[in-house]
Amino acid sequence: MTTAKAYAVSAARMPPRPFTIERRAPREDDVVVDIKYCGVCHTDIHLAANDWGNAIYPMVPGHEITGIVSAVGGSVTRFKVGDRVGVGVFVDSCTACAERDRELEQYRPGLIGTYNAIEPGSDLPTYGGYSDHIVVKEGYVLSIPDNLPLDATAPLLCAGITLYSPLRHWKAGPGKRVAIVGMGGLGHIGVKLAHAMGAEVTVLSQTLAKQEDGLRLGADHYFATADSTTFETLAGTFDLIVSTVSAAMDWNAYLGLLAIDGALVLLGAPAEPVPVSAFAIVPQRRTLAGSMIGSIKETQEMLEFCSQHNIVSEIELIDIDQLEEAYERVQKSDVRYRFVIDMASLR
Repeated sequence: MTTAKAYAVSAARMPPRPFTIERRAPREDDVVVDIKYCGVCHTDIHLAANDWGNAIYPMVPGHEITGIVSAVGGSVTRFKVGDRVGVGVFVDSCTACAERDRELEQYRPGLIGTYNAIEPGSDLPTYGGYSDHIVVKEGYVLSIPDNLPLDATAPLLCAGITLYSPLRHWKAGPGKRVAIVGMGGLGHIGVKLAHAMGAEVTVLSQTLAKQEDGLRLGADHYFATADSTTFETLAGTFDLIVSTVSAAMDWNAYLGLLAIDGALVLLGAPAEPVPVSAFAIVPQRRTLAGSMIGSIKETQEMLEFCSQHNIVSEIELIDIDQLEEAYERVQKSDVRYRFVIDMASLR
């Protein structure tokens, strides 16, 4: 075992505080990563507060990790000391399958989260990126292209792949009309990605407050959903709508914005059931679907795509002792557009 400095949450509704954790000793197939940056994801806040009823305390959040390889096991072939790498939402997969599904592992049984999970074959919890280092199996470590800065790349390892996967799956590209619902930490990356894929991109946001940013980042159009005429103007317009919000919405109204064979894909997870009329779907053969993250293979593909198009997150860099304030601001949507922790502040 090795000792790591970290920030942990000790109980629901408690803020992250300095903590010491034990990491496993590196195995033959492990990579040890000296963490340089870690993004602050809204999931961190939900899990820390036990909003979903599955919290394991003490909890060290963080699954948007970038850093430098400091050691490798004897059987590791893809990485060497000094490499720029990342760790995303999970650190093992298909542990309940006959073999690993490299294409769809995120949907298969036995996914092991980077934190708030139990390491296979033990009773030890996984601890995330609010720490000075992490030990991860080689097959779950990502290579960061040289032209992508480690700080602004960190959110791509959750927010980036969460948008990239559905955009690719539903074939966003030239000739496709794509709408991104919500101009926040997820939505702003979705705008960049959909634009780079060649789609005609529209942002649907409650107000026009972030319109200038949306257009600067690649949106072709920007509409306020608080204006009821928006739903009349855009009726039957989109081939794909990707919703990044977790709040309750008028689902039938949004489905009405789809063209024939259009799809509304949920990334956010509203607490309330989604009430949908059959007549909002059936006559135009529309689809209501969901999506979450991507496989390690697809995440690496996403990083290469972002490298080709110089796409990173818009970030606000913080010290780790600013986490409590950052959590409060995220819940108020008071960040443009992602907080990233400079882990030098932990040392």
